[in-house]
Amino acid sequence: MAHVEDENTSGPGRGGATATTDRGSDRSERGERADHGGLIARPRGDDDQIDPEEYAKLLDIYDNSFRNIAEGEVVKGTVLKVTASEVVIDVGYKSEGIIQIGEFLDENGEVTVQAGDIVDVLLERTEDREGYVVLSREKAEKMKIWDEVEKAYAERKVVIGRVIERIKGGLAVDIGVRAFLPGSQIDVRPVRNLDALRGQELRMRVIKVNKKRGNIVLSRKALLEEENAEKKKHTLDILAEGKVLKGVVKNITDYGAFIDLGGIDGLLHITDMSWGRVGHPSELFKVNDEIDVIVLKYDPATERVSLGHKQLITDPWANVMDRYPVGQRVAGKVVSLTDYGAFIELEAGVEGLIHVSEMSWSKRVKHPSKILNVGDTVDAQVLGVDPTARRISLGLKQVESNPWNELSEKYPVGTKITGKVRNLTEFGAFVEVEDDIDGLIHISDMSWSKRIKHPSEVLKKGDVVEAMVLNIDAENQRLSLGLKQLATDIWDDFFTRRHVGDTIEGKVVRMTNFGAFVELDEGIEGLIHVSEFDDTPHKGKEGKIELTVGESYPMKIIKLAPAERKIGLSIRALKSDEFRADWEAYQEGEGTGAATLGDHFRNR
Repeated sequence: MAHVEDENTSGPGRGGATATTDRGSDRSERGERADHGGLIARPRGDDDQIDPEEYAKLLDIYDNSFRNIAEGEVVKGTVLKVTASEVVIDVGYKSEGIIQIGEFLDENGEVTVQAGDIVDVLLERTEDREGYVVLSREKAEKMKIWDEVEKAYAERKVVIGRVIERIKGGLAVDIGVRAFLPGSQIDVRPVRNLDALRGQELRMRVIKVNKKRGNIVLSRKALLEEENAEKKKHTLDILAEGKVLKGVVKNITDYGAFIDLGGIDGLLHITDMSWGRVGHPSELFKVNDEIDVIVLKYDPATERVSLGHKQLITDPWANVMDRYPVGQRVAGKVVSLTDYGAFIELEAGVEGLIHVSEMSWSKRVKHPSKILNVGDTVDAQVLGVDPTARRISLGLKQVESNPWNELSEKYPVGTKITGKVRNLTEFGAFVEVEDDIDGLIHISDMSWSKRIKHPSEVLKKGDVVEAMVLNIDAENQRLSLGLKQLATDIWDDFFTRRHVGDTIEGKVVRMTNFGAFVELDEGIEGLIHVSEFDDTPHKGKEGKIELTVGESYPMKIIKLAPAERKIGLSIRALKSDEFRADWEAYQEGEGTGAATLGDHFRNR
């Protein structure tokens, strides 16, 4: 349907066309023949002889021929002349009509007619005040369009129009004349952005027309519903699970894309778009894209269709073990970081995980972001492959030499090292031996003699200390250090100087329900079990004596365990020795011995 300007557009002057040429002089100047309703007007010369009666008769027939042309009708006219400002048209009336040149210009401003062309014009008035015929080409075109619109409405034909602008309640559409497309009739689904349709050509049906009021109402929705019903019927006939179909991307959401299969939509979920990682469906598809899909699931009762796209190509995990055997060195791109590791894309659809524990031989990696960034390209080693679970374990540190393997050669057991205290815990202190390699001084290896409750009693963070290498476990990456081992072992000295049976004096430092701990030398403690307390009466009381913390008592060494650093003591054994000495003295008849033995029995 041809596009026509708005009805308000008209030529200058009287809104139509006006005949301004003199019929007699103009025609005689042109010296042309004009066909007026089948009559011929010829120029006269001085020698022409015309019978007056015949001339009057012809003139009467000529005037009556124009009475068949009614005002408001569309008639055909012949273009006689085209000037820079107007077009002269002969419609077979007594005088020609003149229409402004603007009614004959195209979109580029070019004149679309020339002398001799036949055009349709509207005869607005047969004569104006000056006796000229008034013509309009624009109004003639619009009347023709209205006739076509009414015909399209009556016969339910499709009309094509271009969206002009967004107006209240919908869109203004040019179908040759201005028409209204309500927002509810634009599509089968609500359209949020009406401005995006500006300039688009749409296929529609005329659902209401009122020529008298100049109203035309269109519907694209009605046409789409009819077309979709036909398409849907055909699609349902061929729809089946496993069927490969062509579809058009109709809408994109965060979780997938809706694909128009022809009258029925299917959902292509984001997980079925690609074997690779997809952040958003818009990364792969755009609205109106035509794609191939496979029907994964179809429910005839609800007409729900689940579609797949990645299933049309081979699953890259099918032979992943052949491409990535354990031990192989591979390169990939970091696509994601988590608290526990980094995911590496080896190829589209195949990713591996570098666990945080596999990132460095020596560093204590708290988070993968301390080592890697998204987008980095890294080399790694394949540690394990599980095609069923779609998992590949990768190692970053394995592509470098393990510094722990060289540690034993650099620091054999017994070596004295110097390092800075990097951290304190309840069980010990970590000392930096080399960059990113720490050794542990356990709390039990800080002092031979002191009972240390917390490492902070001996060391502070930042202290530079000397320690001895006690053990290296390269496999578990553990280095044991000792602080007390650099000092003389007071226990060894004690066990060298003392023997079982020696009498010694000690100070009670604490009491327990099973005995008393006694300090024998600085840092050296022994235990008097309750069974080894003195059981002789004391101060008039019967039973075992009560030892007092802080008091010193003589006692006898009854047990030495160097390996366990334990010393057994006894007060009762010391008293037994005194009794035995007194008895031996009594038997020998010594006065002093007899008196002592008597005293012993009296005290008991």
